[in-house]
Amino acid sequence: MNKEDELFGHPRGLAVLFFTEMWERFSYYGMRGLFVLYLVADIVDNGFGWTQAEALSLYGTYTMMVYLMSIPGGILADKFIGQKKAVIIGGVLLVAGHGIMALPGENTFYAAITLIILGVGALKANISTMVGQLYKKGDVRRDKGFTLFYMGINLGSALSSLIVGYIGQTYGWHYGFGLAGIGMFFGLLQFLYGRKHLVGVGDFIKEEKSAGDDTNHIGRLFKNPISMMVTLVLAAFGVYTLIETSILFGVLSIIAGLFLGMGINIYKYELDEKERDRIIVLLVSFLMVIAFWGAFEQAGGLMNLYTEYKTDKSVFGLFEMTAAQFQFFNPGFIILFGIPLATYWAARRIKGKEESAIFKIAIGNVIMGMGFVMMVGATREAADGGLASMWWIVGAYFLHTIGELCSSPVALSFVTKLAPLKYGSIMMGLYFAMTGMGNKVAGLLGESASNFGEMEVFAGIGIFSVAFGLLLILFLKKLKKLTHGAEDIVLEEGH
Repeated sequence: MNKEDELFGHPRGLAVLFFTEMWERFSYYGMRGLFVLYLVADIVDNGFGWTQAEALSLYGTYTMMVYLMSIPGGILADKFIGQKKAVIIGGVLLVAGHGIMALPGENTFYAAITLIILGVGALKANISTMVGQLYKKGDVRRDKGFTLFYMGINLGSALSSLIVGYIGQTYGWHYGFGLAGIGMFFGLLQFLYGRKHLVGVGDFIKEEKSAGDDTNHIGRLFKNPISMMVTLVLAAFGVYTLIETSILFGVLSIIAGLFLGMGINIYKYELDEKERDRIIVLLVSFLMVIAFWGAFEQAGGLMNLYTEYKTDKSVFGLFEMTAAQFQFFNPGFIILFGIPLATYWAARRIKGKEESAIFKIAIGNVIMGMGFVMMVGATREAADGGLASMWWIVGAYFLHTIGELCSSPVALSFVTKLAPLKYGSIMMGLYFAMTGMGNKVAGLLGESASNFGEMEVFAGIGIFSVAFGLLLILFLKKLKKLTHGAEDIVLEEGH
């Protein structure tokens, strides 16, 4: 790559992807900050008048589906059209979805979130995969590129929390939702204009099949007894669940059985020993992802409602923030502390100390869990019916942010290093699907507060997060061995 194709030492395409993701996150987090507040607002205030449990249930399902759709979005890109076209399709769906959100009415609301779910599914995993494609194998700039990309995510989130959150709660919900749609429209336009800097990135590459190569995953599904059994058991459970309890989880169980069966076949027949070991490590890291986001996403649910109803939102007596604006602290802290923390990890690398991706993700769980100690403090202060100080919330967001900086940008880069090349987008989609599962767990935990109490829920999340992170550190050496030096190659070339 020549110097004309670079900007500040990175491919110019990174800037295109940076701003696309910035505007996509502007729209997503703008709506996320208003979501449960809009649902629980009284009908006279143009809300739906739902209970907190009902609102948190839909919030968890919505945020789960947003990320679960990254799996079919990854398949769409890897097998049919490539990442670049998938991102464009996702952008168009998001503009339409957020635009419809500007219109009142329950039917339009459901239509809008359906389009947003499909749009994020097509865009999210594929744009992250394209970031990895900007860099050749072993390029030391890859992790730094993902850190910059992550800054774009949080710049969009910070702006939307301040602007969309304020407009939505001050002037009207649908003005806020409409503003989120305008942001996504800007993101789509700049991506279309910037495609000239993405030549050879995100294009569809048709897989050449050799004679006798059986890649018909559906047809091969029932030839392997193990994959057949897994598929049929989950399908049967899904049918039962669909009929007796939940249509959503019934359908998801059937789909999960199908994908898991195909995954077993891919693992057994298409991967070599090194790739299989790396997949095992990725699957373990995905468990960490579920645990992390199940705790972290209380920010948009239970913590958001706690801020609205039980927190003194006055800033030094000068002005009062809205609850949605409190969502600013997380991305704001990321922008402030992202580079210093990256510098800290780089210094550990130079000193030869532990700084592997798995270690960082585990430490991120521990630190994020400590943030819930602050939320326990808030509930104790407000236990007598008063209001908790906003600084408990700010402190919790600070610790959650440091935990996120240790985990999330590293995990994105980690997936691109360990995933088999021809399944890159699918594995990235699976990563975001696990994020979605974490979001649903967050919703279920938030709902449980009505039965167990907020302090008990916050304390339980904190204890589990810390314990889970420490447990993973105990198995760190074994997990690192299974990566077969995927990170060591980059470290050696970086010195």
